[in-house]
Amino acid sequence: MRFRSELIIACIVTFSGYSCRNKVDKNINQGEIHYSIEYLGNVGIMPKEVMPRNLIVSFKNNNILFDISAPFGNSGIMNLANPEKGIFDTYISLLTWRYFYSANPGEPPPGFDAMKNMVVRKTSKTSVICGFNCKNAEVILTGNKDRVHQIWYTNEISIKNPNAANPYREIDGVLMDFFFQMGTAEMHFTAETVYKKDILDRVFERREKYMRISRDEIDKFMNKMISL
Repeated sequence: MRFRSELIIACIVTFSGYSCRNKVDKNINQGEIHYSIEYLGNVGIMPKEVMPRNLIVSFKNNNILFDISAPFGNSGIMNLANPEKGIFDTYISLLTWRYFYSANPGEPPPGFDAMKNMVVRKTSKTSVICGFNCKNAEVILTGNKDRVHQIWYTNEISIKNPNAANPYREIDGVLMDFFFQMGTAEMHFTAETVYKKDILDRVFERREKYMRISRDEIDKFMNKMISL
């Protein structure tokens, strides 16, 4: 009976909280974070099975790239921040269409109007995700003040201003569990793997073969992608 009780306790400890496929040394300054994606809300008529299932974040020397790409169809969205070169770009591709918008430093990224003026309240809650100590914040969107979202972030990955190219600019840490609201679609991201690896500098250079368009134009295009 004692053995059974100890086994139950061990299972609870093993499966509670967050886990990760592999753990790395803390305070790394370059590598990749792989996230799973869960979709909520209205994502249009496109089946969720063909939508992007993973987010890959590459980081090095305070540069960071968010890459959400579909498994096929050459479609996806990338957000690139290279502060030293003043690059804060949003790239969008769908089949043969390729566009990008270059934002000014401090400008909110396009496509996230639903997250404008959101309220972020940091709490004292903590957790461990992929071996990293994480802090918690509660997020309330102006369009639904009755719903409180929980996000988690860590200061143990060495990136300065890691959220310069996404809506969480006031969060001073790398996001490990969070959400994006784009139009009527809601995407939840959970870190599954953190890799310490060498990242080539060219990953954070401005992309070629993308047509520069205005903020209004890329907003309209992103809304069309979501409502397909």
